[in-house]
Amino acid sequence: MRHKNALREHWVAPFTNAATEPQENEYMILAKWISTIADSTDEEVETEGFYDGDGTPETRVSTVAISYNFEGHYDPTDPAQRFVSDMRLMTGDGRRCWHKVISADRTRTWIGHATVSNIVAGSGAATEDEEFSCNIGYNHIPRETVTPTP
Repeated sequence: MRHKNALREHWVAPFTNAATEPQENEYMILAKWISTIADSTDEEVETEGFYDGDGTPETRVSTVAISYNFEGHYDPTDPAQRFVSDMRLMTGDGRRCWHKVISADRTRTWIGHATVSNIVAGSGAATEDEEFSCNIGYNHIPRETVTPTP
């Protein structure tokens, strides 16, 4: 079964510490006027051949850094976009947030703390609407919850 990307939800919430997940009412959906969300996950791989095989290199994934690029139009009245844009002048922990992703088929949820980077909140040609973009990258492998399908 196929599902439209628009059914996948991305939520953000303020970060206080890694041990304290936000309450549901603290999350803000990052969706208004967002036209593209691209998975920009980065994997580091190592290849090495061994004598107990035939010498063909085997690939081993050593790290996975899950992240998403968001692009669309800027709306300073949208709570999630305002939350992200308010981080533009911050560094370090000031760029942290909680990120929750709900799969398009509603069967999986990923939650973890993340870092927001490459924030653009108001940019573009004079004749065009203001642009909005950012990258949200988990700082660890997020906790996954699986909900059985009915």
